[in-house]
Amino acid sequence: MEFSAQMLGRLNLTGDELIANMTRDVKQVFSDMVGMDDLKSVPGAADPVGTFTECVSALIGIAGSYDGLVSLHVPNQLAMKMTSNMLDLEVHECGEEVQDALGELANMVAGSFKDQLDRSGGSVRISPPSVVIGKEYVIHVTGKPEVTTLMFASEEEKFLVAMALDN
Repeated sequence: MEFSAQMLGRLNLTGDELIANMTRDVKQVFSDMVGMDDLKSVPGAADPVGTFTECVSALIGIAGSYDGLVSLHVPNQLAMKMTSNMLDLEVHECGEEVQDALGELANMVAGSFKDQLDRSGGSVRISPPSVVIGKEYVIHVTGKPEVTTLMFASEEEKFLVAMALDN
């Protein structure tokens, strides 16, 4: 899924520019914060709205000239590894440390996306993170937002980053 030509026009970007900017920002955050210098962008669209199993999802709301959501969806094992790398300690369960770490990663990614939205002439604010951890859950974004989703892979597993905006 990608943004429509109308949404891209509002953002003053082409689809390729948006994907390149989002990919660059995600790779930078994960390199700086988690030491994931091997992060690869996986081509092809992925659906961020659906059922997640054994996963951690960190969500950041966007409000202002654009309304929407930035979300990060990471399998539990990878979330624990990311947290271990961030905190320089072994993490063996998806507890408070994982919630805090994934919330902070989502916050940093959302902050970089916020800068892109602000550069397009908009003005947005981002919310504090909300984090969901569970065996199986569904995330549903109300309304009919447009969504751009990116999939990334490290040596271990894949994870999703998505930005949903109301037109």
